[in-house]
Amino acid sequence: MSSFSGYQFLATKTKNLIVAGGLTGFVFGVYYYTMRAVGGSDELQVAIDKFEELKKN
Repeated sequence: MSSFSGYQFLATKTKNLIVAGGLTGFVFGVYYYTMRAVGGSDELQVAIDKFEELKKN
């Protein structure tokens, strides 16, 4: 039975690696999509620059 438990541990570890890889890929995918979507416009930076100028005056 000890050899069976060795295979069971390997299968569990492999399953965990697959799940971790999938979650990591999902997180990076969401991050990439968000950065592409937000990076398309400079409206926020323009608003920050205007605010900084008004704060100086």
